[in-house]
Amino acid sequence: MQKILKVVLFASSVYLTSCSAKTDSGDKNGALAQKKAKLEELKKQQANLSQEITALQAEVEKLDPSAKAEKAKLISVSAITPESFTHYIDLQGSITAEDISYVAPRNGQGGLVKAVYVKQGDYVKKGQLLLKLDDAILLKNLKQAQTDLAYLQDMYNRQKNLWDQQIGTEQQLIDAKQKVDQAENQIATIKEQWNMTNVYADVSGVADAVNIRVGEMFTGVAGQTPQIRIVNNTRLKVTAQVPENYLGRVKEGSKMVVNLPDLGKTIKTTVSVAGKIIDLLSRSFYVEAKLPSDKDLKPNQIALVKIEDYTVPKAITIPVNTLQTDEKGKFVLVAVNENGKLVARKKPVQIGELYGDKLEIKNGLQTGDQVITEGYQGLYDGQLITTSAS
Repeated sequence: MQKILKVVLFASSVYLTSCSAKTDSGDKNGALAQKKAKLEELKKQQANLSQEITALQAEVEKLDPSAKAEKAKLISVSAITPESFTHYIDLQGSITAEDISYVAPRNGQGGLVKAVYVKQGDYVKKGQLLLKLDDAILLKNLKQAQTDLAYLQDMYNRQKNLWDQQIGTEQQLIDAKQKVDQAENQIATIKEQWNMTNVYADVSGVADAVNIRVGEMFTGVAGQTPQIRIVNNTRLKVTAQVPENYLGRVKEGSKMVVNLPDLGKTIKTTVSVAGKIIDLLSRSFYVEAKLPSDKDLKPNQIALVKIEDYTVPKAITIPVNTLQTDEKGKFVLVAVNENGKLVARKKPVQIGELYGDKLEIKNGLQTGDQVITEGYQGLYDGQLITTSAS
């Protein structure tokens, strides 16, 4: 139809030009009137021809549907621009304190609690007295040992005075001195045992568990629950289990991003420990990374861990949903300008890593390619397309 219309317009133009040439030699005023009349006549002819062409085109389309003019499909495109692409291993981890002390009796046996000097939530310093255990028997033994020592010391002094006067034997002096030394050692032992009735903090931190009362037996644990637990939050770490298929991609020094959704915080760190043993049950290995001191972080808190295992500074990426597959392999549809018309073309591609909704393209696309991101469903190679609604 468009070709027929062009022929008509061209014929009309030639006819008008020839008429103009003939009237140039005549009267100018008459020529102008003649041209206007001819112009009106041609316009009527053009209108009649357009109506006839439209009617004829409709009849042809009824008889031959394939002759219907193709309508461009509306699509959206995005130009390829190289950008940084990073792949992460997404895991769930937990926060742990490096200094967690489960307070236990130093004598290995414990004893009856006479006094408790700490309550849950208190901050304690290393060496601070936490509990006092029953020491009555030890104090009685100590008093008796000190009395015995005083007697033996007196006996030794008497024997020494006699020896100085050359009375008695040297062996008697030696025996008296040995008895004094034995008594002193016994006192030292009793004092050490007595000192064990004082329970001190091994580390500085917060007493987050105090499950002991006066009159109870202190053994360090009550069933499976620690009686006193001290946590130092100044040295924290995050731990996670990594599937064994990433064994060759995660190592000490790998970058890690720790997200704490409940706190709305994100912390960047690096893997400080990467396990060398695969757990038989979970088929994973252990990793940990140090965290900065933060009063909001708590041991056993859940953390979302992302370990960087692959990065490309300038990568070509596409939305993963634009990737398609046919019998020849994977491809992407791009918009190409051909002879003034925008058409869809298939481009076979070689894919790389996928993270989120971004897919790395190793080969097949280049900078500036117009990837069809919307309206690609049902498109075929060479189909007429448009980026604007009309």
